[in-house]
Amino acid sequence: MPHSPDASPDKASLRAIALARRAALDAPTRAAAAEAAADHAMAWLGEVAGEIVSVFSPIGQEIATEPLIRRLRAAGAQIALPVVLAPGKPLIFRLWEPGVELVATAGPGRMRIPAPPESAPAVAPDVLIVPLAGFDARGHRLGYGAGFYDRTLALLRRAKRIEAIGYAFAVQQLPDVPDEPHDERLDAVATDAGIIRVVAED
Repeated sequence: MPHSPDASPDKASLRAIALARRAALDAPTRAAAAEAAADHAMAWLGEVAGEIVSVFSPIGQEIATEPLIRRLRAAGAQIALPVVLAPGKPLIFRLWEPGVELVATAGPGRMRIPAPPESAPAVAPDVLIVPLAGFDARGHRLGYGAGFYDRTLALLRRAKRIEAIGYAFAVQQLPDVPDEPHDERLDAVATDAGIIRVVAED
C-alpha cells in the first residue's frame, strides 16, 4: 500500500542523503564494492546463458558496472544498454557487442548517457539492472526524478516476465522510500553487502 508523503521525508531530501553517502566513498572502496556487487548479482541471477541483460552505463559517481558486464558476458549473456528516446517516454534497449564504441546520447535533464549506436538492434531484455539514487528493503527505489524506469518497467511487465535488479552501493540504502501508485518495485537489489530479496506486499 502506498505510503503517505507526510509519513516520511520527501524524495528530494532522501535522494540528497543517499547521494551524499555515495559521494563520500573513496576510489579503492568503490572499486572493491563494484567487484563484490557483481559477484552478488551473478549469484542471484544464476544461469544467464542466452538471456538478454540490460545493464547501465554509470554516470558520475554511480557504481561501476564493468565488473558485472564482464561476468555476464563470460556466462553467455547478451548485453543491452538503455536508450532515452524522449522525455516522458519509456526507454528502449539496444544490444551492445564487444568492441562496439558507445556514443553520447541525451539523458535526463542535461545528462549525456553512453549508449550503443542507432545501428545496434533494439531488443526486449529478460533482466534489467537498474541504476538508482537510493532504495529501501521493500524494493522501492529513488531515481533521478525523470521516471524513465517506472514507465519502462510498467510497459515491459505487461508483455512478459521481467526481472528488475537494483544495483548500487550498500550505503545508498534508506530506511523507507515513499512510494506512489505509478512506482514500479524492484525484484531485488544487489549491493556490495549482498542481495536484498524483495518480499511481495499485500
